[in-house]
Amino acid sequence: MTRPDPVRQRATLVLPSSGAFDSRAWRIASALTARGHDVTVVARSEPGLADRENHPAGYRIIRVPVSAEAGLPGPLRRVARRVRRSRPAHSTAGASAEPASAAEGTPRRGGLGAKARTAFAAAWRLAAIALTVRSQRLATRGVAPMADLVHAMAYMGIPVGLDLGRRDLAPVVYDARDIYIHARNIARLPMPARRLFGAVERRWARAAARVMTVNRPYAEVMARSFGTQLPAIVMNCSYRREPPAERPRRFHEALALKPTARIVLYQGGLAPDRGIEELIAALDQLTGNIHLCLLGYGPLEATFADEARRDAHRGRLHVLPAVPPTELLDWVASADIVAMPIQPSTLNHRLTTPNKLFEAMAAGVPVVASDLPGMAPIVAETGCGVVCDPTDPASIAAAIRSIFGMSAKERDAMSGRALAAAAGSYSWEAQVEILLDEYGRLTGRPW
Repeated sequence: MTRPDPVRQRATLVLPSSGAFDSRAWRIASALTARGHDVTVVARSEPGLADRENHPAGYRIIRVPVSAEAGLPGPLRRVARRVRRSRPAHSTAGASAEPASAAEGTPRRGGLGAKARTAFAAAWRLAAIALTVRSQRLATRGVAPMADLVHAMAYMGIPVGLDLGRRDLAPVVYDARDIYIHARNIARLPMPARRLFGAVERRWARAAARVMTVNRPYAEVMARSFGTQLPAIVMNCSYRREPPAERPRRFHEALALKPTARIVLYQGGLAPDRGIEELIAALDQLTGNIHLCLLGYGPLEATFADEARRDAHRGRLHVLPAVPPTELLDWVASADIVAMPIQPSTLNHRLTTPNKLFEAMAAGVPVVASDLPGMAPIVAETGCGVVCDPTDPASIAAAIRSIFGMSAKERDAMSGRALAAAAGSYSWEAQVEILLDEYGRLTGRPW
């Protein structure tokens, strides 16, 4: 069926981040702009990034300053500022929304008991979330243009999106890209705090005109949790990519590696439970000129950079900064294997279908993925790689070894299967059709 010509409309995407490396937001905004729509991405300020930016794809980005302190009511905000200014210059207390000792439950001599500290940390975290969201909502309301539809990303984006929707009398899409109550940051909170968080998210989800997520397992969990219809499923697939005549060699060039060096790539968040520690341990079980490259950013970036400097890894472990979505596939295509041994630590991780899986497919690079209910069926269906026990470095090493042990013909066939899958239903071109249909249903005009 031929899609009707789009009627120019205004869309606002709300992000609870700077948006610099948000590939899903980039794909949605780029696709809408290409169809002639007026698109604004409202995000958070970050040092080094402009608060007003015109993206090369044609949409605008507006970034606003956000903090828990800025979310306090006026009188309390003034008190907080006075307290902060009165602290000694060397003190870091109050510098973050969640003090490390409280967040991690570190014992303090003469302080509160363990249960009291845990309860305080949970209350502090929920309060910081609420205040940060309020800060972004207040800052956004005065600068975001009027919209015909608001697409709000994640649980810290949806309340901002709902506020804009009320202002503009526009439908709001809640793009729940994770099962947040079962994600690491929330799953570790005490049960009363998790229930409160879940109740708040449920209210937000029901207030949205449509809930959207990234795979079927997530959608089924959300439908039960929110008490709504099954969310729309728009997978985090990449644009179709025609393989270049010559394979890119980004890692070899950036790291001055020998032409014979083989690259195992982990790209994405450098954070706990992503299997990076297990992947590093697997590297130590692999012989030959095999290099592990970590491409991304996150709270463990410095830790892994320190690890890369250890003599034990013989210069085979490398940490490189994240790259923009527009450049990512060339870096991915420069690898021999993309590894994603995500740990089965939460329901969210067990059911995940991460961007990196589809990016590897689009680049035609075999994957080593966790044998978990989210990823494993796709790997088996497409034949784009092998699965492993992500908790066992020996299993990860064996999976990597099995791909490197294939003949060139077998590896080319695996690459071809990945590219074929990425050219079909596992492409952004296929997924955006679902998105446009949902938008059209909500506004009554074709997108």
